[in-house]
Amino acid sequence: MYNLVSGEYDIYIISIISAFVLALVAGPVFIPVLTRMKFGQIVRDDGPQSHLKKTGTPAMGGIIIAVPAVIVSLAFSKDKDMLLVLITTMLFGIIGFIDDFLKIKNRRSLGLKAYQKIILQLLVSVFMAVVASGISQVGTEVLVPFTGKLIDMGILYIPFTVFVLISTVNCVNLTDGLDGLAGGTTVVVLGFFSVIALTSKNTGLLVFSGAMIGALLGFLRFNSHPAQVFMGDTGSLALGGAIASLAVITRLPLFILIIGAIYVLEGLSVIIQVAYFKMTGGKRFFKMAPLHHHFELSGWAESKIVAVFIISSIILSLIGILGLS
Repeated sequence: MYNLVSGEYDIYIISIISAFVLALVAGPVFIPVLTRMKFGQIVRDDGPQSHLKKTGTPAMGGIIIAVPAVIVSLAFSKDKDMLLVLITTMLFGIIGFIDDFLKIKNRRSLGLKAYQKIILQLLVSVFMAVVASGISQVGTEVLVPFTGKLIDMGILYIPFTVFVLISTVNCVNLTDGLDGLAGGTTVVVLGFFSVIALTSKNTGLLVFSGAMIGALLGFLRFNSHPAQVFMGDTGSLALGGAIASLAVITRLPLFILIIGAIYVLEGLSVIIQVAYFKMTGGKRFFKMAPLHHHFELSGWAESKIVAVFIISSIILSLIGILGLS
């Protein structure tokens, strides 16, 4: 009677379900391995004291997201847009993996040195920006929210895109501080890009978005509070790369300010905290940064913060959809 599943819809739903099932299977496989190899989280001693009990929880759980996402994406599409986004996502994930490995190997909360991480992120970002600018349907144009107008960035496109990629990746990384926070908010943002892919009939990006959503939903089975595993930088850098590269390939990088406002606020809170600390000789603007820690020290339960941030992301994504017109 109803013909709701046809064309792009069916492959999207199948991508979500396939990646979800694979992630559910991957969890019980990888978590014990990470535990036996003592790949446990090193919690900062200057963070919230309630987090110290999380020390030793298996990290590098981003593998549980990455493996299903890669398998499903490649199984259902070989589209060049999808391949570029997938490659960029995995390259950022590899940077995160190296960072996580060094943290665990050296038994400290810092892995790669800041300059090493930035250099690697810069190389991946330049790669993405150069390739994207050479794809005819992308070019050097970006859509301005709520205007319906495209502006040509010209020679500024590559540095602008590099900035978008690096800033988004690191802001998503900062968001990954509570059980289910980065994963939950990113599922919503990926839903926004699913709408874009559906309306533009871009099957490749639809498959990728569906695969990432399914893998994240499966991962959240193990990452929701209390978390059995953390995604680590392996996961958070990959998620940031996925969001940023999807925005670039759809010519919507400016929309990250709307749909990814949670990420942006998390990043800005750190910048404000550091700047205020230096200008005032040691005073703090927030109780702690990133922003989710401020709410945590203000008495909010971890689950409440995650729920409020996810709900906010849903509203922001709906506003983003309105901004397309």
